[in-house]
Amino acid sequence: MTDAPTYLDVSPQAGARFFGTPGDGPVVMLNLLRFRARADYAHAPDLEPQGGASGAEAYARYMAELDPLLVASGGEVLFAGKADAFLIGPEDESWDFAMLVKQASKASFLAFASDPAAQRITQHRTAAVCDSRLLPLWPGAAPA
Repeated sequence: MTDAPTYLDVSPQAGARFFGTPGDGPVVMLNLLRFRARADYAHAPDLEPQGGASGAEAYARYMAELDPLLVASGGEVLFAGKADAFLIGPEDESWDFAMLVKQASKASFLAFASDPAAQRITQHRTAAVCDSRLLPLWPGAAPA
């Protein structure tokens, strides 16, 4: 693995671009995640499990606690599972976990992500993940 930059949160520019573009309707988020060997709860020590946790364990806790809020917002996990190296892509790049999460709209995604309960639970994700990618996918035909 090279010393490439890591990505953990939505930048203000990317958020403005995503929410500022026209169009609404369902959006599926492709999540690619790389976990820390040991979860880092320095930012939220009160949430750290006694004895600590691996990044994968912290992320599993995040998903378990967040799922009811996701479902209540109209969202759903379409796929979640182990990831590996690319068949097409950089040979030195691999991911631990991949997910497809569907939201009814950008507005429902924003409401979900802005919920104080979801933001608190997201501290487990922050502890778990050392690098990530989040790619919005829109239903539609392939370009002509």
